[in-house]
Amino acid sequence: MSPRPKVGLELSAILDAAGEIADQQGMSEVTLATLAKKLGIRPPSLYNHFDGLPGLRKKLAIHGINQLYEEMANASIGVAGMEAVLSMSKAYVNYARKHPGIYEATLLAPNPEDEEVQQAGGRIVDLSVRVLQSYHLEGEQALHTVRGLRSILHGFSALEQKGGFKMKLNLDESLTIIIQAFLNGMESSR
Repeated sequence: MSPRPKVGLELSAILDAAGEIADQQGMSEVTLATLAKKLGIRPPSLYNHFDGLPGLRKKLAIHGINQLYEEMANASIGVAGMEAVLSMSKAYVNYARKHPGIYEATLLAPNPEDEEVQQAGGRIVDLSVRVLQSYHLEGEQALHTVRGLRSILHGFSALEQKGGFKMKLNLDESLTIIIQAFLNGMESSR
């Protein structure tokens, strides 16, 4: 039995459904046809919300970036220094664990120069710079540090998702050690 049609779907409900498909089946399965089937509507109805598959993927990328930002921001409330960076970093990795498909979508934004994508991603950069303030970084140095931290977090998340950590070691402990080493190295280089 197919799902019953939903009249007047809001974009957030559509993106939540697309996110479920991405998380459960992978981004390659996020198509207008699979999404319409999940929602119980005809594929042309989706054009009321975005311009085809590229539009859907862009909106899903922005949706994911915004969700990731919220997780990271919430994790950094009430903490400072290394504790804040560790908390924010763990929130990033945990988001990638809980939402592997949506996380992948955040990396596949059709045009990274797109203003909406840049604004969403810029919020994460700004948050990261604020969380790293106790390290007295400014200008390009702060941005290079954010780039380095993101590289660590994405690399860790990607390796974990692909089954690259087979040793019987606690992954969160490994992440903590890696972030601490990065921050200690950053402090000693100043």
